[in-house]
Amino acid sequence: MNKLSSPIFIAGHRGLVGSALVRVCDARGIETLTQTRQELNLRDASAVAHFISLTKPSIVIIAAAKVGGILANDTYRYDFIAENLSIELNLIEACRVHHISRVLFLGSSCIYPKLSPQPMREDSLLTGALEQTNEPYAIAKIAGVKLIESCNRQYKTNWLSVMPTNLYGPGDNFDLHSSHVLPAMMRKFHEAKLAGHVPVTLWGSGTPRREFLHVDDLADACLHVLANVSAGQVPGDIINIGCGTDVTIAELAILIQSAVGHRGDIIWDSSKPDGTPRKLMDVSRMSSLGWQARIKLEQGIADTYQWFCRGSAKTE
Repeated sequence: MNKLSSPIFIAGHRGLVGSALVRVCDARGIETLTQTRQELNLRDASAVAHFISLTKPSIVIIAAAKVGGILANDTYRYDFIAENLSIELNLIEACRVHHISRVLFLGSSCIYPKLSPQPMREDSLLTGALEQTNEPYAIAKIAGVKLIESCNRQYKTNWLSVMPTNLYGPGDNFDLHSSHVLPAMMRKFHEAKLAGHVPVTLWGSGTPRREFLHVDDLADACLHVLANVSAGQVPGDIINIGCGTDVTIAELAILIQSAVGHRGDIIWDSSKPDGTPRKLMDVSRMSSLGWQARIKLEQGIADTYQWFCRGSAKTE
């Protein structure tokens, strides 16, 4: 990996992705800049422009976003498109005006059509209808991708976008009402173990397949892209980041149950929806650029559970 110039401003450093980026940069001795929401309102264009002009970071990583589960996305549709458009446009425009050499925009696998061929390739973008429940969020992320690509073409910038698959790891959200499948399962099995290994009921049939990437692997991939990839090197200046393999939800449940040490039964409630049968990223573009995921799912789940337990102990 080529040496990265610093400092790197990590927008959204308290989130799952942002905190992993800080962790990986710290481990490598890379200087980072961070700002809390109280210190810098990313929806305030003048405040963002002032911060970028004052600090002049060498690199800006846009990991800040308004995120949520299916219910939140479908309920607060305006908020999800408006806030995310505002955050990304303010940051990208400030970086353009103040000539920031490298910008990395983090999107989401939900930018791809609902019925994309599997595994999902970067060139499937805008070839079909989006999943309706999170369409506003996806459109905002697509706009970010196109801002990066368009700025590169018009202003000759050297910026890139990366699209992560489903992420997990330290800093995840374990709230049962708003978390994603992996942390929600982990908490359910943990609470069932504490209750005497009572049965755990999970939604659907367990047959859908999903891909999961440890967030520290994503952070490593982001730094690899910044150090080794230039705009124009890949079509659309967009790169998928994933591990390239998936598991069934039932297989995931067994892995989490084992890591937690829950010895009760698993009950599948087939009256609840399964969702999309499969969501897998095509990571051949990233592989050709010399990077692949290193943290195996079983080890990543075990490490995440240890982190979760440490946090639970502090709140008891």
